[in-house]
Amino acid sequence: MRPLRLLAAVTGSPRLLAAAPRTGTAPVHVPPDSLSGAGGTAPAPGRPSSRTRLRAWAELLRVSALFTVPGDALAGAAATGRRPGRGTALAVGASLCLYEAGMALNDWADREEDAVDRPHRPIPSGRVAPGAALAAAGALTAAGLALAARAGRPALAVASGLAATVWAYDLRLKHTRLGPAAMASARALDLLLGATATAGAASAAPGPAGTHAAPGPAGAHPPSAALPAALALGAHTYAVTAVSRHEVQGGSTAAPLAALAGVAGLGAAALRGRPAHGEPSPAPATGTLLLPAFVTAYLRTAAVPLLHAVLNPSPPLTRRAVGGGIRAMIPLQATLAARAGSPLVGLAAMGLVPLARALSRKVSPT
Repeated sequence: MRPLRLLAAVTGSPRLLAAAPRTGTAPVHVPPDSLSGAGGTAPAPGRPSSRTRLRAWAELLRVSALFTVPGDALAGAAATGRRPGRGTALAVGASLCLYEAGMALNDWADREEDAVDRPHRPIPSGRVAPGAALAAAGALTAAGLALAARAGRPALAVASGLAATVWAYDLRLKHTRLGPAAMASARALDLLLGATATAGAASAAPGPAGTHAAPGPAGAHPPSAALPAALALGAHTYAVTAVSRHEVQGGSTAAPLAALAGVAGLGAAALRGRPAHGEPSPAPATGTLLLPAFVTAYLRTAAVPLLHAVLNPSPPLTRRAVGGGIRAMIPLQATLAARAGSPLVGLAAMGLVPLARALSRKVSPT
């Protein structure tokens, strides 16, 4: 066996072949997906294919977790008693940009740590340059704020707070005791962004002759009515973030056990007969049918992998619990929308579950 192949076989790292010096006798490792479909000719050595670059960015941005974002704005809109509209769409766009900015910035900030614990990540593996990741974070943040500004000044103010929280978490707070609280605040602000943008765009719409704003629908609420839903989503996010701090080494039973108790508490609270103070009452017909289904989906998605992590806090099961907690945000958002009186909005959010599940098999959400 040749020395380089023996080294790769012992270490289990085919990347060592690509990193080997290119002397006159050293082989050059070419990934299978870098061969073209016409004749199987390889591109220039050291130049990754477009497919390889696309996958690297998909991993960096964790695109499978993107489907957990639109439901924040939908649940926020439902809490105001209004139908999703232009402002909701702008909030979704802003949220997606700011979420992806956080993903890129997260890997940039953790590039040295990932080089030890996760060398397969895009930056330490050399598939994405650190400067490119940082530039993407800045550009996505600017785009998110620009979209929020189109929904009005209140929405821009909330989005600015959200962006500041994301950057503070990635650059400073992530590895401190305030890390889970910062991440929870970001999710709560994201839901409030949906409520504020929806209400703001609706009030700015042309009203009847002689007025400056369209009248709100019967039963409409101010954005502050979304606070209970924002706190519920923040509590779930806090629990998942606390578990994620152990996904590399594992070994913690307390974190998944506390998260499991929190998930069970949120599910029980959602099924209470009377809404929490400040929440609108759910629709009596459709809401009665869909709300239990949403809560069941939430508990099944989040609680089952958390229970496995409690019984065996190994790194793989801990990562699976974190992934389940991230995906469980969708049925939780649907639950919050149905509880606010918009079960059909919750049903629309649930339509993202199959997409999130399918893509998470190809690109990890953690």
